[in-house]
Amino acid sequence: MKFFLLMLGLCISTAVCAQEISSHYKIFDVKKQKTITIDDIVSDMMANDVLFFGEDHNDSIGHYVEAEIFKKLGAAYSQKIALSLEMFHTDVQPEVDEYLAGLISEKNFIKEGRAWGNYKDYKPLIEYAKQHQLKVIAANAATRYSNAVTMGGLKALENFPKASFNFLPPLPVDTAKGRYYEKFTETLGGHNMGSMKIYQTQNLWDATMAWSISKFIKANKGTKVLQLNGRFHSDEKLGTLAKLAQANPKLKILNISSFSDESFSKPDWEKFKNLGDYIIITDPAVKRSY
Repeated sequence: MKFFLLMLGLCISTAVCAQEISSHYKIFDVKKQKTITIDDIVSDMMANDVLFFGEDHNDSIGHYVEAEIFKKLGAAYSQKIALSLEMFHTDVQPEVDEYLAGLISEKNFIKEGRAWGNYKDYKPLIEYAKQHQLKVIAANAATRYSNAVTMGGLKALENFPKASFNFLPPLPVDTAKGRYYEKFTETLGGHNMGSMKIYQTQNLWDATMAWSISKFIKANKGTKVLQLNGRFHSDEKLGTLAKLAQANPKLKILNISSFSDESFSKPDWEKFKNLGDYIIITDPAVKRSY
């Protein structure tokens, strides 16, 4: 497995490696009820505005697929495609823009842009955007705002100065109920006051990412957006996706749920059909952990 992961990092752009890696993921179109290719998703985006890629953050093959999707979207739609990332916060948009423009070093970008520890997994997308002069949206709420909500609930945001709302969505931030809340409490193992504040933080992340995307699209008419986030934020078209659809009902949105699963050799697609428009299952034999 170590050899495979090394090859994945070294030869990701060659046709031979692409053919090898393609044997380690499968894509299922829920509506068409059949397995498809990345090219099919890219074609479907002709009639759509936003594509959510719900990832497992530690899935090497998933990261490869999202980079391939972005490159193919870039080739198909030229300057009319942008990348939106959970992995960067709204207050570092200047650092993102400066790096894409070639004005600051990668070292400064990673440090001052507060890049995630596994930035190397997103580097191919950032470098493609830089090379092709595509825009990248730093979409998520900064940790200081998340911590404030976790400690004091969403009402804590009311105490922040007006300038802070250059980086935050308008108040009030709606706290989603129903299925999304049920999923969250199942994940945390039950409901209590502490988990409710954490849930409000989750809703802040969702609202901030949705606001970032919506704001960008309004300012860049006709530009399609690929949004990357942990799949909890978009599975079942909940979370960030639901908030974006609520903020801008005219948007046509597709979503991918991508994850490693032990059923890879013979997936039960019916089991996963509620998760998204497309299901990507990756080979657990080459999943990387951090």
